[in-house]
Amino acid sequence: MTVVVVTDSSSRLPAPIRELYDIRQVPLHVLTGDDDLSEGVDEIGTDVYDRPGTTTSGATPADLASVFESAVADSDGDGVVAVSMSRKLSGTWSSARLAAEKFPGRVRVVDSRSVGLAVGFATVAAAQAARAGGEIDRVYEAAIRAASTSETLVCVADLGRLRASGRIGAATRLFGTALSIKPVLRVVDGGLVLAERQRTFSKAIASMVSAAVAATDRQPTTVGVVHADAADTAAEVTEMLTDRLRVVTSTVVTDLGPVLTAHTGRGAVGVVVCPGLDPIEGYAVGAD
Repeated sequence: MTVVVVTDSSSRLPAPIRELYDIRQVPLHVLTGDDDLSEGVDEIGTDVYDRPGTTTSGATPADLASVFESAVADSDGDGVVAVSMSRKLSGTWSSARLAAEKFPGRVRVVDSRSVGLAVGFATVAAAQAARAGGEIDRVYEAAIRAASTSETLVCVADLGRLRASGRIGAATRLFGTALSIKPVLRVVDGGLVLAERQRTFSKAIASMVSAAVAATDRQPTTVGVVHADAADTAAEVTEMLTDRLRVVTSTVVTDLGPVLTAHTGRGAVGVVVCPGLDPIEGYAVGAD
């Protein structure tokens, strides 16, 4: 058998990619009223974002332990590598570490220090290493390497939700009160920081694309574009990137999902570039 790779639903990997590499996914949760909804499992309507008191939570230790148990069994002794969203943005990493204690020496947990498709690309890198016959340490290192070389940038139409959730720092909260200012946020060492500020959303998008292009340093790169109910803008951003990048090895376009959208608000668009990731064979851009 081979090492089995597990991730959480914040990775935003479309189902065809997960199926291609036999990646196991553990859901994050949306909590609204008396309902605890599992992302990717339960139907979660867009109206959930407008309900007072709606919150989110990470994957539970019980959910993770259940997936780890079957993954360990399926690995036939080769072990499991679990790639998680940044510990600074979610409690999922801590829950994964706790769940892994039930399988000593057989489950390694990666803090991707990122969110969204950067988690997804680190997961794919791990799965590619596993498919190539890599042992658990090599698979773990492949995920760490991809996570460390990825660049994640996000434009949000309204900072209100991120401010309320505490996912942005004090300086960004103060800056976000300025009239008509639109930020470009960047993931740095697992947290969201202000990268640039622009007067309009279109200028913020253009700056985000330029920063993503510069981050690739002209290397062949995998491109990810994520959005929160902004498919048209995501398509424009994808076209801008593919026109400007020298070599694009694979392109993945997907939505942010209910959990991340609950924090970014509608209209957010993000870009992830991951130089050096092997092509994702057999996947068509935008497939779901």
